[in-house]
Amino acid sequence: MEFAIWSTLVGVLLIVMALSATVLARLPLSTALLYLLTGVAVSPIGFGLVAAGPHQHTVLLEHVTEIVVVVSLFTAGLKLSAGLSDRSWLLPLRLALSVMLITVTAIAALGYFLLDLSPGAAILLGAILAPTDPVLASDVQVTQPGDRDRLRFALTGEGGLNDGTAFPFVMLGLGLLGLHEMGAGGWRWVAVDVVWATAAGLCVGAYSGVVVARLALYLRREHQRAAGLDDFLALGLIGVSYGVAVLLHAYGFLAVFAAGVALRHLDQSQAGEPPNPAVNSIMQAALDAPKTLAQVATAGDEGAPARMSQALLRFNEQLDRIGEVAIVITIGALLWAVEWDFARWWFVVLLLLVVRPVAVAVGLLGSRSSGHQRWLIGWFGIRGVGSLYYLMFAINQGMDAELAATLTALTLSVVVTSVVVHGISVTPLMAAYEKRHQR
Repeated sequence: MEFAIWSTLVGVLLIVMALSATVLARLPLSTALLYLLTGVAVSPIGFGLVAAGPHQHTVLLEHVTEIVVVVSLFTAGLKLSAGLSDRSWLLPLRLALSVMLITVTAIAALGYFLLDLSPGAAILLGAILAPTDPVLASDVQVTQPGDRDRLRFALTGEGGLNDGTAFPFVMLGLGLLGLHEMGAGGWRWVAVDVVWATAAGLCVGAYSGVVVARLALYLRREHQRAAGLDDFLALGLIGVSYGVAVLLHAYGFLAVFAAGVALRHLDQSQAGEPPNPAVNSIMQAALDAPKTLAQVATAGDEGAPARMSQALLRFNEQLDRIGEVAIVITIGALLWAVEWDFARWWFVVLLLLVVRPVAVAVGLLGSRSSGHQRWLIGWFGIRGVGSLYYLMFAINQGMDAELAATLTALTLSVVVTSVVVHGISVTPLMAAYEKRHQR
């Protein structure tokens, strides 16, 4: 009976969301906010359909959030069509490196001086909350192939990169807490957790994306084989790039994002940069009237890369939305059991209104972005599923129960606030930005 209730509830929610998508696009309301309210409704706060707590199923939550983030990172990589030598990459790189470092440092300072956390716990809190979320930021990301808008490109690239660049700081925090081996003087952390894990993750992802894509294109062009199975190709590429990277003690998040970027770059390099009119028409046809890859195989050499990347992007966007529904409902269902005594709401305000904007302003000094774009980048530092993953990952390393409760309350207070305030503000702010940009 309970399964039937859940099936009905989720089915109604998905149907309503699908049919009302155009209406919601005009309202100051995000789909994530509705999913969050649904999660609260099914918890003991509402109808009591589920009574799980954030510390009861930490391993399951870690893996579920891990899967959702991985799919979202691959999707983000597929959206970025700029060539690797394009100057558009400078903004996301600065956001993922300098802004990330400033944000982690600022949050760690707040945690140490104002929240009475130990140095390790303070750095860990900074690493958990510094990365922006690729799952909940779809409304401010690149929406179509060839979109070079500086704001959207920067936020998409940042969401794809900083979920990986935050990992060294997570390992540093765990090391200072005695939960991870750092080596004498921290040599292992620098050599393995920073240099090796980052470089190897990017290399594994890039090579995986290129090799798999070239093999698939060769089979489809020369032998008309392996066509019509884009879903398996996408899942296989995600699994291979992530799995191999983790087995090599590298960062799987960076690998998956790099695989998506590499596949898109192969599309651009084979189609020509900028794409000629024939390729443009092929890509538009793929968007307006999707075809199976069996038809893609007969579309000619010039159109095959574009159609394959579009088919993979469409499939992954659907997975991304399903993952968003599942995990945001889960977050809402967990809120009843959070020990809110450990939460500090002034900390949430400082993070969203001071730390993020200041970090962006300092980190992007001298960039080609306008002041208006930097302001919006500073505001749309959306926190969500990535932060929840890092929290569960850290807890599962053997963290003290009281510290786990404190970090859980702080993290979920930031995530919930971000879902609400960014969900309400994204539609009017982005609409105003588009009008200003067009003028």
